[in-house]
Amino acid sequence: MGRIFEVRKHTMFARWDRMAKQFTRIGKEIAIAVKAGGPDPSTNPALRRCFQNAKSVNMPKDRVEAAIKRASGKEMENFDEILYEGYGPNGVAILVETATDNHVRTVANLKAIFNKGNGTLGNSGSVSFQFKKMGVFKLKPEGLSQDDLELELIDAGLEEMGEGTGENGEPVLVIRVAFNDFGNMQKALEEKNITPISAEVEWIPGTTVQLGEEAAQEVLKLVDKIEQDDDVQKVFHNLQ
Repeated sequence: MGRIFEVRKHTMFARWDRMAKQFTRIGKEIAIAVKAGGPDPSTNPALRRCFQNAKSVNMPKDRVEAAIKRASGKEMENFDEILYEGYGPNGVAILVETATDNHVRTVANLKAIFNKGNGTLGNSGSVSFQFKKMGVFKLKPEGLSQDDLELELIDAGLEEMGEGTGENGEPVLVIRVAFNDFGNMQKALEEKNITPISAEVEWIPGTTVQLGEEAAQEVLKLVDKIEQDDDVQKVFHNLQ
């Protein structure tokens, strides 16, 4: 089993700013999960996934509990999940997942960021066809027989398994399934008493673009600016 394909990662803004952004992102995910399935994690698998992801970024327990409490309140904001598509410098495809209570503000902000970064915000469908929407689970490899696990998870929809890296560059075991099999894989791992480090829905590029370092940094600078917008949840691209 080899190393699983990953696009280029970057850490362009300060650690504490990045941590705050991650907490905000997961707080919105909690709000969406609670609205859809209620505040009880035992009956809400989406909320259990949020708990795993909160733990993976060291989000304090009191902040998680506060997010659930806010999501259960009558005054909770309603977030719409909207996918925006565009191109960065040198033709790099970019997908932007947002959770917003004001899509007019969001699209205006993204247009400005793309334009300033020598990119173009496109129409729906202009970029997404180059990506595949998949469930991505990251596991601690210790104590796991990768070959055995691969065979055991095929019935749950396993498409890819390989070695990857976590948030801090640590080795992890990466599992990918088609988006429609996300729930099946989550259930299969729970039945095996395997708690993922994280369980996310990601857009995986079918092909990648390779650029020189200077051109690549121009793209990553744009990605960084997009990620810092308050309405943005995740950014995906096909830069190798």
